[in-house]
Amino acid sequence: MPDPLPTDSVGIVTPQTLHFDTPITLACSQTLESYDLVIETYGKLNADATNAVLICHALSGHHHAAGYHSKEDRKPGWWDSCIGPGKPIDTNRFFVVSLNNLGGCHGSTGPGSINPKTGQPYGPDFPVITVRDWVHSQALLADRLGIECWAAVVGGSLGGMQALQWSLDYPDRLRHAVTIASTPRLSAQNIAFNEVARQAITSDREFHDGRYYEHDTLPRRGLMLARMVGHITYLSDASMGEKFGRELRDQAYKFGYDAEFQVESYLRYQGERFSESFDANTYLLMTKALDYFDPAYEHDNDLAKALLRARCEFLVVSFSTDWRFTPARSEELVNAMIAARRKVSYAEIDAPWGHDAFLIPTPRYTAIFHSYMDRVAREVGA
Repeated sequence: MPDPLPTDSVGIVTPQTLHFDTPITLACSQTLESYDLVIETYGKLNADATNAVLICHALSGHHHAAGYHSKEDRKPGWWDSCIGPGKPIDTNRFFVVSLNNLGGCHGSTGPGSINPKTGQPYGPDFPVITVRDWVHSQALLADRLGIECWAAVVGGSLGGMQALQWSLDYPDRLRHAVTIASTPRLSAQNIAFNEVARQAITSDREFHDGRYYEHDTLPRRGLMLARMVGHITYLSDASMGEKFGRELRDQAYKFGYDAEFQVESYLRYQGERFSESFDANTYLLMTKALDYFDPAYEHDNDLAKALLRARCEFLVVSFSTDWRFTPARSEELVNAMIAARRKVSYAEIDAPWGHDAFLIPTPRYTAIFHSYMDRVAREVGA
């Protein structure tokens, strides 16, 4: 960890585990009788609880969005570039809540948790989760924290889907929804990528039908391949070319099938590291939540009709080289908001890093994000 701490860091933070005894019924009709949610908070809640901001994470995200966990921690939270004193989500003005969603593998109840009915990990018996389920659990979390209305619900990618779902399911409980590098529903191509990832995991001989915990093993190879496929879709051709090109590791062809090109080595390293830190059953759950998300589905496939329920204002941000969730998908969302007469601000950011650009603080992106959140802060007197 840098010493001294950067002046714009939230510093050392400690996760909290909140236990919920009230059963929650999920979209799949199954019920969790009790569950835990792990959260981190940054900043202070004001007297009338109007300055709270909820951070929703993407597929492989978690509650650790900003700051450090210890003095020895070398890497800050996954969105530290945007959360902290003086940053777009300014912790001198906002009380920020970041959580690990249900089904996760970083402390919240998920497939790796003990099923109280069996005394064994849930594994594949953990119910399929939807974005709507997450939002429901987040509303219960807000109740626990004494937050009646969020100043803003903010998320990138899958997190942006949660922000959008919040505006539809709890229209009176948020003032602003910020959806970044997201989409109102997956394309067939995106569903296909997710299916390839799931097949890579479930076909691993160590998967054991999702009960690998009981066999004291992990489907490392399958999860590694799933991550490699996913990682390719998060980057742009230009960014991969700039970072790796056709550079060889040893400056000569080996005429074999080991990793000869730098990009091959990079993908293998990313996949191997991910396979040691993320749960395979959670990966399956997260990709299914992505696939099922479609607010227009219950409204005759009319997104504008679905958005009539919303009362908040929106900021929608896309990135020019994001081919996973293209600017066209954000524009589809914005056009539906306009048709529904919702208040929306939209920006397409010219950035070369593909889908991952929402994690990178480019000047125009940061300026737009900062300006919008400054307005949010002024509205709630923060």
